[in-house]
Amino acid sequence: MTVTGEQPADLTRCAALPARPPSTPGMRQARLCTLVSAASGVAACLALTVLQLLRSPDGRWLALGTTGCLLLAVALAGALYRTVTPGTAPTTNGWTLAVPALAAALSVPLVGPAGDTPGLAWSFVGAALVGVAPLLLPARYAVTPMAATVLVSAATVWWLGGPVRDAVTVTVVLGLSVAMWNVLHLWFWTFLGQAWEGRDALARLAATEERLRFARDVYDLLGNHLAAIAFKAELASRLATVDGEQTKKEVAEIRALAAAALARMREAVHGYRGVDLHEQVLAVARVLRAADVRCTVTQPRKDLPPALTGPLMSVLRDAGAHVLRDGEARWCTIEVAREADGARLTVVSDGAGPADADDAVLPGLADRLRDAGGALRTWREDGTFTVEATVRAKR
Repeated sequence: MTVTGEQPADLTRCAALPARPPSTPGMRQARLCTLVSAASGVAACLALTVLQLLRSPDGRWLALGTTGCLLLAVALAGALYRTVTPGTAPTTNGWTLAVPALAAALSVPLVGPAGDTPGLAWSFVGAALVGVAPLLLPARYAVTPMAATVLVSAATVWWLGGPVRDAVTVTVVLGLSVAMWNVLHLWFWTFLGQAWEGRDALARLAATEERLRFARDVYDLLGNHLAAIAFKAELASRLATVDGEQTKKEVAEIRALAAAALARMREAVHGYRGVDLHEQVLAVARVLRAADVRCTVTQPRKDLPPALTGPLMSVLRDAGAHVLRDGEARWCTIEVAREADGARLTVVSDGAGPADADDAVLPGLADRLRDAGGALRTWREDGTFTVEATVRAKR
């Protein structure tokens, strides 16, 4: 692949954010914290602007200045939201810059003359713009609008006859402080997003590698047998009209090779199915913990008989998948208990999900458990969802 240049439509991305919206509660909370921290710096600058506006001797300038601050606050809030929101359409990124720029331009005549010191109120607006610029643009592009904002602040105060040095100091010092605060939190959010995507990619890669390994195992098991069967079948077809006795021998060998291949395949499938329930429970718990679901496991010390573990593992896998699909679960308990004549598996989570999805939660499991001599129960109570499977030992 040849890269011929940078994509100008992606200038509003200053860091690599997740390509898809984060689905785990932990990632959503991290994104919310990043958004709140970025908005707090801008809100502090605009609050200082309002304090300057309250000193206006003329109520009309107070109203106009407040209107300018509100317009800018709404524009910056939308831009910040899009900055930390993954999966936004790149065709709308231009608006992320255009709307705040227009609101900033309108705020100069509305906020600049307000306050008891001409132009000083807009220096706090300029600090907010300087602080948010690194979030809307990459660092190499953000320097230009930051410098332009400082020049506008100085020009506004000079034109209105205010203290230029004080205004520039406020815009530069306060603006850079807010910018460093915002960049630090955005860096943490970017790091978490990349880690989340990396974990998702590793999970997909592990599944792909498992499929490839299974394919190699099947080829190793059946490749030689199938090649021999094909060769002997062709030989038998040629000998059918020449030597009947030899043809019967070849057909018998073909039957023996097919039976051997079938036996080896059954042994391999039995090995894949013979996963220990204890290990399966721990594996499901690790997956849930990786998805920020607090998981508690209770198991008997002795392993259950294979006749009991097979049906329970099917329930365990589907119940764990339901907890992950729900997306709102914060904790989950998995309990395996040995009973006098069988075993019981109980999975409880606080992600109850929609009440009308009861019939589609664990499709087909009840019938399979019934065929294996067991029973499946599901119920909701006090915001929790419980799956209970019991299996009886056959006598």
